[in-house]
Amino acid sequence: MKYSVDTYPLYKDEKNFAFVVRAKARMKERVDIDVLRVAVNKAIKRYPYFAVKIEIDESDAYVRVPNDKEVVVLPMGDKTPYLGSKEVNGHLLFLECDGKDIYFNISHTMCGGRGLQPWIMTTLWQYVADKYGIEPNAPNIRKPDDPLLEGEMDEPSLDTLPKDEPIYEYKSKNPYVMVFDYMRALLVPFLRNDNYRVLTFSQKDIMNYARGNDSSVAAFFLVAVAKALDRLLPEKVTVIGGEMAHNLSANIGIKNAHCDILSHIHIDYTRDQLKMDMEKLGTMTRGQIILQTDPSVSSNEVRGKLELFEKLDDIHGIEAKRKYMKENDPSTGKDAKHGTYYVNYTGQMDWGEVADYIESFVAIVEGHLMLEVTSVGDKIFVCFMQMLNTEKYINAFQDVLKELGIPFTMEGPFPKKLSRHRLP
Repeated sequence: MKYSVDTYPLYKDEKNFAFVVRAKARMKERVDIDVLRVAVNKAIKRYPYFAVKIEIDESDAYVRVPNDKEVVVLPMGDKTPYLGSKEVNGHLLFLECDGKDIYFNISHTMCGGRGLQPWIMTTLWQYVADKYGIEPNAPNIRKPDDPLLEGEMDEPSLDTLPKDEPIYEYKSKNPYVMVFDYMRALLVPFLRNDNYRVLTFSQKDIMNYARGNDSSVAAFFLVAVAKALDRLLPEKVTVIGGEMAHNLSANIGIKNAHCDILSHIHIDYTRDQLKMDMEKLGTMTRGQIILQTDPSVSSNEVRGKLELFEKLDDIHGIEAKRKYMKENDPSTGKDAKHGTYYVNYTGQMDWGEVADYIESFVAIVEGHLMLEVTSVGDKIFVCFMQMLNTEKYINAFQDVLKELGIPFTMEGPFPKKLSRHRLP
């Protein structure tokens, strides 16, 4: 490939769906915007691969170049500025704050939940240190003057992917896709209402339940959403499909790489299977996750993406590249496989004493019946996202949690207010 893997996703079509991550950290005290502005500009020095802007090179293609302008921190306004715009100094990231809330807006082309979290953690460590005049004990948070980890700027290539024959091949049972919901949201503008709710759980409650049912955090939420939809979807729907992203960087020897190296896990549940007890469903789901995250399996999907990127090198012109990406992207193009709903879990990361200053932390992205699961300290947070203003899905999900005896609190709905890209 001629360019960084972080560059090619810039050709994705954002007409209907934003390719941006918006993380929300709610602090326990009101945010001091002036202190935050200093902290984020100290922290960004630790992440040179995020301090970039986009230009067009002599081949008429997007390239990333260093951007030494200040990272912008704004008070919350009525409109969210675009990534790459003059309002945010050309950066593909910026911050907003409102009361106790800090919003980290960053291009999904550069990273996903796993890649952006270290930058956020560094920023919040520095913010706490500057605001309170202390150095919070957090050995696993990268500090602004820490050197890059070995391989942190490495990227995958076709040569680095395992060449073993896949030990398993997912064969779709053609799960139901929320076609009518998507059509209503996309074709009738006044019906679209991108929103999210935040559910807070004790980590101990979720972990104990998962361990007691041969499950995991990700598997638990995959099963819980499937059981919620089983209550709502008509009988003619025979299969409900869960989908989850998997970052395989550790499996191919670049565990510290910041960029997204994602395959997708699919778990199809028949309506009869959803009548099984939670332990059987947990075993089935966890087993599918193990099989589909095997490097021989997940690498096949990533290989398709890298082959697409190589083909984009041979296409001249931004619009032609966009057209080719739209038609051939393995994750969204004409041959893509989709689930009924999505659950992504970034995994537990050690925030140390910084966790004492944070009330909640969630990741907000585009999608319908999309759940992003995060963890800080002794809490697990679920961001439950929809494109329509309806309560039937969240109500069914709550009913399942209550029947399983899982305590939680919930806030929202809140508007997503996702940014988009403004590119040259």
